[in-house]
This record gives sequence, C-alpha cells and structure tokens, in this order.
Amino acid sequence: MIMSNTHKARLERRVAGSTNRWRLPKQPFSGDLLSLSQMCKALSIDFEEALRNPDRLCMSQIQKFFCENFKKKDIQSGEADVILECLGFKWELHQPQVFQSETLAKLYLKALAQGTTHPLRELEELLRAQSPKKTKEKSPAKRIIISLKINDPLVTKVAFATALKNLYMSEVEINLEDVLGVLASAHILQFRGLFQRCVDVMIARLMPSTIKKFYEAGCKYKEEQLTTGCEKWLEMNLVPLVGMQIHLHKIPQDLLHKVLKSPRLFTFSEFHLLKTMLLWVFLQLNHKIQAIPTYETVMTFFKSFPENCCFLDRDIGQSLRPLFLCLRLHGITKGKDLEVLRHINFFPESWLDQVTANHYHALENGGDMVHLKDLNTQAMRFGLLFNQENTTYSKTIALYGFFFKIKGLKHDTTSYSFYMQRIKHTDLESSSAVYEHNPISLRVARLVKYEIRAEALVDGKWQEFRTNQIKQKFGLTTSSCKSHTLKIQTVGIPIYVSFAFIFPAS
Repeated sequence: MIMSNTHKARLERRVAGSTNRWRLPKQPFSGDLLSLSQMCKALSIDFEEALRNPDRLCMSQIQKFFCENFKKKDIQSGEADVILECLGFKWELHQPQVFQSETLAKLYLKALAQGTTHPLRELEELLRAQSPKKTKEKSPAKRIIISLKINDPLVTKVAFATALKNLYMSEVEINLEDVLGVLASAHILQFRGLFQRCVDVMIARLMPSTIKKFYEAGCKYKEEQLTTGCEKWLEMNLVPLVGMQIHLHKIPQDLLHKVLKSPRLFTFSEFHLLKTMLLWVFLQLNHKIQAIPTYETVMTFFKSFPENCCFLDRDIGQSLRPLFLCLRLHGITKGKDLEVLRHINFFPESWLDQVTANHYHALENGGDMVHLKDLNTQAMRFGLLFNQENTTYSKTIALYGFFFKIKGLKHDTTSYSFYMQRIKHTDLESSSAVYEHNPISLRVARLVKYEIRAEALVDGKWQEFRTNQIKQKFGLTTSSCKSHTLKIQTVGIPIYVSFAFIFPAS
C-alpha cells in the first residue's frame, strides 16, 4: 500500500485541462520537467535557463511576456478592465497600461491566479487577445481588482495621479513642485521610464532651494545618478552660489563632506571657502535666522566663545572636525586673513602652528613648498567665474613674493581660453591691495607645477576641460612668463575655471 502511494505521488503531474498544458504556478517548482518545458515553449523562454532557476523564472517571464505584447497595443478608450485601490481612491486602468508597471503587473497576475480556479483558461484568453490574426470581436475582459498600500510620505494623490497618467501618455509634464512625489510613485510602481524622467528633471533643475531634497531622495531610493548629480552641482556652486543664500543651512553634513574632499571643488580662494564653511556652522547653530548674516556677525559669534578652548575642541565642534580637515589652510597666505584665523579661536593651536611653520619655511626657501606633493589634494587653488557679460576677466595673486595673473578671454560666442602668467611687482599699481604688505622675491625663475580646469553645465551634463599636470619654469620675459593655454568650446554659462598649483623644490 505504501509502495503504491509513493509511486502514485511520483507519477502525478499538475494537469490543467484536457490539453495537459502548464498553468500559472501557485507553488514552487514541483520537478515536473514536461510541464516546465511546455511553459517555456509557450512563452519563448530558454529551457536551460528555466532549469537553472525555475521558481524565480515563472512569474517574471510571464510578466515580461505580457509587458512586451501589451506595450505594442494602442491606448484603450473603452471600459477599464483593472481597478486599482490605492490612497483611498479607485483608479480605473487598462491591461496594456498596467503591464508598464512591474508592481501593478505582479499584482494583476497574482489576482488572476488567485481569483479563478482555471488560471490557465484566463491566460489563454489574454494570449488570444494579443494575437494579430484574431479579427473577430472579442468579448469584454473580466474586471480584476488589485490593491496597493503606500506608506511613503512623499507620495501625494496628485503625484500618484500624474504617475498613472504617464502610463497612458509618454510626455506628461512633471511640475517641479510635484517631481519628488512622482519620483516616489514611480519607484513604488517600478515604472523605470518615468523614474528616469524624474531624475533627469531634478538634475536639470538643481538650485540652492532644491539641492537638499533632491539629494536625500537620491539616497533614499539608491539612485546613484541623482546623488552624483547633486554632488557635482554643489562642487561648482557651494562657494559662488549656495554660500551666498540662506539655503546653505539645509546642506546635509555628509553631502558637504563629500564635496569638500573632491578635487573638482570650485572656490575663488581658500579663504572664500573657509568663510562659506564658517557661515554653514553658524547657521547650524542658529536655526531661527531667516536671512544671511553679515561677515562681521559670524566672526563676532565665534569670538564670543571662551578663549580657554577653541571651537573645534569643544563638544559642539568635535563632529565638525572631519569637514575642516578637508580645508587647505596652508592656502591662506594673506597676513590679514591669517590674523582672522587666530582671532576667531576656531581651530586648534597645533593646526595654526603648522600653517605658520609651512609659510615661514616656504619664505626662507624662495617659495619652495616642500610640504606639498599632491596637486589634487594639496595645491593652492584659485578660481574665476566666467559669466555671459565677461569678454576678458583676470585676477592677480601674490604668493611668497611671486605675482601671477590668472586670466580668461572670450573669443566668440562659444570659444574661450584661460591661462596664467607671471608678472613683475613693478607692473602692479602702487595702490594695489595685492602689492601691499607682501614680500617680493628677486628670483628670476620660479618652478611651478600646475593644472588649469574649466567646467560648464550643458543640458544637465557637465562638460570638463583640463590641461595635464604641467611643470614649468616661469621667468619674467615675454617668452617665459606665460603658462600653457586651456582652449575650450562650449555653450555653457557660467564657466567655472580653477587654477591649482604648487611651487616644487627647485
């Protein structure tokens, strides 16, 4: 008797109708190879692939089959055959549109399997409906009700309606105020095409008021393209744009840390970057402020702490140390700026002593920066922001007795060139702030290792132009005073131009 039952169980097949064909699986793969083979043949699935992972393959391949076939059908204008219960509403949909969403497709197939004792018959009716050879009028399909529960607070009814509308129309406008909700809806619906459209809209519309929310959305949904886009945008705009607005206080610390570590970070000078960072800290500690404070107000705030302990050594400042370790304090060389570093009592004494020692060593050795080796992480950095109205723009830099001019030229509507050149101290105006209180080197030649980089945003993508890392001796004659020229072609405005250089031992 036992032998008979065992034998019967071993031979039993999952028969579905008189044709003995496969049916929509409700349980894991039973080991019935003939049934699996028939399913693969019906859906044009590779049989060997099915054998490797039959349980996982069944539902996903059925869904893929209907997605590919339904997408080719015209938009339905008749009565809806799918009812989606979600967010307290009943949304009427059609099968071709349902299968554009992986989530809705899975819910539909699950409901199809559970709602009938003959799921194969239901599937065969759908298959016949896709056949172009059928010319007879088809009977209306049975309405299937599916439910979707959403817990994401970003999803609003308006945003979800917009997402569903995109199932029917490919070019539905996505408003900036709704884009976060539409992105969240697309993520839940697993509607990849719409999700990508939202990402493209967000990257194209990055601004100080949106950078925080868009970056956090990218982290939440693990969308690397969006988080990277936010990082790249902030690398260029932290100092010249965000640092001038109250929205600076919204920048998350982890995003700020990534940006500060990037060699692409644009700044006019190291002191400009320091002021931006001090303002960010000030705004973190003074949440009620609604407008950008004056520079003097920020300085007074930090000076108000007791002098027995610097700000970064206090409990309130310990967590901010990694941010300020990214700054290149050795790039601050002006006497009055160095005085500010000490008077605000923000940095540990050991940090400031190291900066001072490096400056003295460089001055004593004709400008040689022996403590600096890596151009990407240690170089002195200065920047020009080339706007639409600029045809020529330059700035003079004084460093350890040497004077350089960084310069940009606009040749036509899309053609630009950028370079740096050494100038004589006698060519400076006597009233020049650069000349005042600065040492003057009498060395004829100065070895410089440098790189010039320019970036512009065009159609949501960054165009990057750069020279190689070049070592060159700068003299005072016409033939030796000028660097290599970076020539670029771009329609992007503004252009962020960065000059990074160190004085190697010579």
